[in-house]
Amino acid sequence: MPGWVDVVLRSFLFIIVLFFLTKMLGKKQIAQLSFFEYVAGITIGTIAGEVVTGLESNILYGLIGVSIFAGVTVLTDILSLKNKRFREFIEGKSTIVIKDGKILEENLQKERYSVEELTSLLRQKNIFKTADVEFALLEPRGDISVFLKRESQPLTPKDVQLNMPNEKAPISVIMDGKILNDALNATGQTSKWLDMELDKLGVSIDNVYLAQIDSYGELTIDVYDDMLKVPSPQERPLLMAMLKKCQADLEVFALSTENQSAKNMYNKNADKMNDVIKKLSPYLTN
Repeated sequence: MPGWVDVVLRSFLFIIVLFFLTKMLGKKQIAQLSFFEYVAGITIGTIAGEVVTGLESNILYGLIGVSIFAGVTVLTDILSLKNKRFREFIEGKSTIVIKDGKILEENLQKERYSVEELTSLLRQKNIFKTADVEFALLEPRGDISVFLKRESQPLTPKDVQLNMPNEKAPISVIMDGKILNDALNATGQTSKWLDMELDKLGVSIDNVYLAQIDSYGELTIDVYDDMLKVPSPQERPLLMAMLKKCQADLEVFALSTENQSAKNMYNKNADKMNDVIKKLSPYLTN
């Protein structure tokens, strides 16, 4: 058999073998690796490459080699799930590197991390002052977990007792100038409605790179022509403006009339309208 044919056959064989071995090892092998998984992955790839290109080697030996490393990796994962000490030995333990806003230099040096590397990890989490950090852990896989001090934590709607509506992920209804009919039907809208909305924006379907419908039923689009300014949806702001105008009109009517009964009626309805505005504000404010 010619050498190049042998290489082709071995290549296809090990592509299939490595694919199934990787599926067996699980997602961690292609996501965040422990030290052992990192070493095993490199070794398996090296053995496979040597067997594929080394025509003088025995292909069976290569299969045995990668199978052994894959089997040991699977066994290690199983033992790690069952035994905490073994897991800590193989994967390592989390290390406290910041406590009460103070960097623990000894722990940082023990993990062979410089202060520049620590600040770089913090910046990736949008944290630029170590003094804002209450507690920081360097995880076994190399990333960092941070708990900010109370006064440095971002304000949430819950903190101000504001009820916010639940939002779902937007659904893409146009991609690359083509309507996704199944996705459009899932939103409860029709192609006729979509054409009307695009007409309002002054955009043709052919010029739409991506169009999405959010949980409020509003259409947002991105067009091929980056110079074209596409207006944002105005239905919710306009509705909010109309409600505020109605509430203001009721207050004006109350001030304009001399009839006490009518004045009380207008003030009562103005208060009701104000309550409606407060309840709908989270939904109608962009």
